[in-house]
Amino acid sequence: MSAPLPSIRLAACGGLTAFGDESATLSALLEGRSALAAMPVLGREGGDPVALALCAGRSYDETSPPNWLPWARQLASRIPGEGWGSPRRPVFVTSSNFGVGSLYAFRRTGDVSHLAYGTPATCVDWLAAQLGWGPNITTFSHACVSAHLGLLQASRVLAAGLADEALVFSFDFLSPFVAGGFHALKILNAELPAPYQDRPTGSIGLGDGAAFAVLTRDRGDFVLAAQSLHNEMHHFTANRADGAGFEACLAPLLAATGGRRLWLKGHGTGTLEAGRLEASTLARHFPGAPLVSWKGSLGHTLGSCGLVELSLALAAIRAGRAPGTVGGTAPGFTPEVAFAPFDLSAFDSVLCTSNAFGGAHAALLLSHA
Repeated sequence: MSAPLPSIRLAACGGLTAFGDESATLSALLEGRSALAAMPVLGREGGDPVALALCAGRSYDETSPPNWLPWARQLASRIPGEGWGSPRRPVFVTSSNFGVGSLYAFRRTGDVSHLAYGTPATCVDWLAAQLGWGPNITTFSHACVSAHLGLLQASRVLAAGLADEALVFSFDFLSPFVAGGFHALKILNAELPAPYQDRPTGSIGLGDGAAFAVLTRDRGDFVLAAQSLHNEMHHFTANRADGAGFEACLAPLLAATGGRRLWLKGHGTGTLEAGRLEASTLARHFPGAPLVSWKGSLGHTLGSCGLVELSLALAAIRAGRAPGTVGGTAPGFTPEVAFAPFDLSAFDSVLCTSNAFGGAHAALLLSHA
């Protein structure tokens, strides 16, 4: 679905990764550093080593209450304004995991205290109480396009005049249950991710990530000029092999991108088929536009990646320099894949894309107001 909305402005936006906030993360990416390290996939219970990136000092194994709360608080403390969750200042919470690791911990330990955080509803209610939000909260979860769903719905509420401001808050912190699922699919394996690199074997990394955006109709230096979502409903995990889903998601945005000088912040997890389809589709529509992915450094921040990486794209624009595709090397799937950082003085907009299991796709166009 596309959204024929007026341009929605970003009044504030910030992110959190294993490197720290968006400024610290941007610096690390520009230097080509990786936060990923080999860790046992099941934490204290062992298992194969896999590439994970955790916030510094955070335990991978679940605790009760969840040990990621201080990081969520730290991020939320940067959100401007008061009264979030009130009738005119709604909150949209997005994630692909919520407290699912707490359910796993309950099943492994029998400690019933984990159940207070184990479902999306209980987890969000608890988090809202911790952060002092009111009850006007809507929750979205659709794998790796979750944050895009929150951004689009917040934009629609603003466009309809149903809110004065809207907050989108997304969080995904790793747990053995989450990593174990990806490991079972063999895409989280012993190799480090190399997004968009043409190589024989694909692999991903996973990372902690959270982010927020305050959206308005008339305040902020940047605009979400267009947004699009499309779901192929094709398969439990795979895309259609002809790339039709990628095409369908981009189609509503092509008019808005006309005449713009674009760079492309892609999804780029390090898998082969999806990476090749994404890179080739983007190259066909935007020949010469540099394409980057940062998941080879940060890991895949799952349902929060769309907003985490939006905060990094904003930081890059403000700094005037975009990181390249960390973790990969030539040859890429297309000549447009940029493996080195590049200057942004020649560009006026960035197209940010995310893709999810089953052929779910999302894209947004970000530019100066």
